[in-house]
Amino acid sequence: MPFSDVHLQLHAIRATELRTEAAAYRPLAPRLRPRLGWLLVELGLRLIERTTPPRVCPV
Repeated sequence: MPFSDVHLQLHAIRATELRTEAAAYRPLAPRLRPRLGWLLVELGLRLIERTTPPRVCPV
């Protein structure tokens, strides 16, 4: 079946392109992951420690 051969070739080409793009970003990942993690921890702590004024319900 020629269609499946073409499909497999296109898939192989696209996979190679994606691997090339991923290799360009690989050096950034080890530096960004800890920073993003600590940013999320800080955000979570701010949300927990935030004091909200009590809601007043009209009587």
